[in-house]
Amino acid sequence: MNVLESMQNYVEGNLSLLISVEQSWQPTDYLPDLTGDDWSENLKRFRQEALCLPDDLLVVLVGNMITEEALPNYAISLERVARDPTGTTDTPWAVWLRGWTAEENRHGDLLNAYLRLTGRVDMRAVEVTTQNLIRNGFSSGHEGDPYSGLIYASFQERATRLSHGNLARLASARGEANLAKICRKIAADEARHEIFYTRAVNELFDRDPEGAILAYRTTLKKLVAMPGSRMDDGRGPGLFDHYTATVQRTGVYTSRDYAAIIRHLNTAWGLENRSFSGKAAKIQDYLCLQPERYERLASEIESRAVGQPPFPFSWVHDRSA
Repeated sequence: MNVLESMQNYVEGNLSLLISVEQSWQPTDYLPDLTGDDWSENLKRFRQEALCLPDDLLVVLVGNMITEEALPNYAISLERVARDPTGTTDTPWAVWLRGWTAEENRHGDLLNAYLRLTGRVDMRAVEVTTQNLIRNGFSSGHEGDPYSGLIYASFQERATRLSHGNLARLASARGEANLAKICRKIAADEARHEIFYTRAVNELFDRDPEGAILAYRTTLKKLVAMPGSRMDDGRGPGLFDHYTATVQRTGVYTSRDYAAIIRHLNTAWGLENRSFSGKAAKIQDYLCLQPERYERLASEIESRAVGQPPFPFSWVHDRSA
């Protein structure tokens, strides 16, 4: 029995991190009620509040939404862990993956509906980008290595939690309480999912420390590819680079956050306190130095983002951000 298969009981003990459908929020809960006689007034108030969002935050929001909408690609990438060939397997890993997918699916639905109802963006350009991203596929760079897949998921769940949480803070500061509430709710989901994947990897370190540390080194050596890296609005190359520069400038997600996530994971997995020898010990030293390495690079990366000229995004009717 391999290590991941041996963790089925452990995974089952953490399925409580999923919330039942009956207790879950749904996108409709955070959108104006269009079924009542006063639907027009509800929608008008909703749209009025969204007018305070500047174009750069709209661009970040669109990119976040498109990334969430590409969920099918991410679920496929974790199939090697879940081993759910029928789509209805009742093993704990498979139950987790389907439950995680169902919870994540609401995020794209809610953000899509928010953007559509506010009327602030070119939804056709957004839809083209979403279709292209799902069609182009997704590669974390760790196919065939389920350990690295779980480490990648731990990193990304924390990154998306930070991104949605920071966007909530910035929206609130602008007076957009509806979006702030939406982003906080999504961030809370990501926090639960982060806990699951971080715990799972910690268990890997306990059961197969050398295999886990090798996979962690491989993940960081390749850098942690962002899920939306292959987004394309049909206007030519470079869209993702311009989007990430905007994200960096707004402070929604920065190179300093990247470093902080590595530091957090090192602590969560007790990396400095584990005992390794030989090659694994050298890898341990390398990994423990990575937060400082990325922190030293942060100022240079920030300067490049600030110095990059504004870009006309099709998502906001070719206005520059």
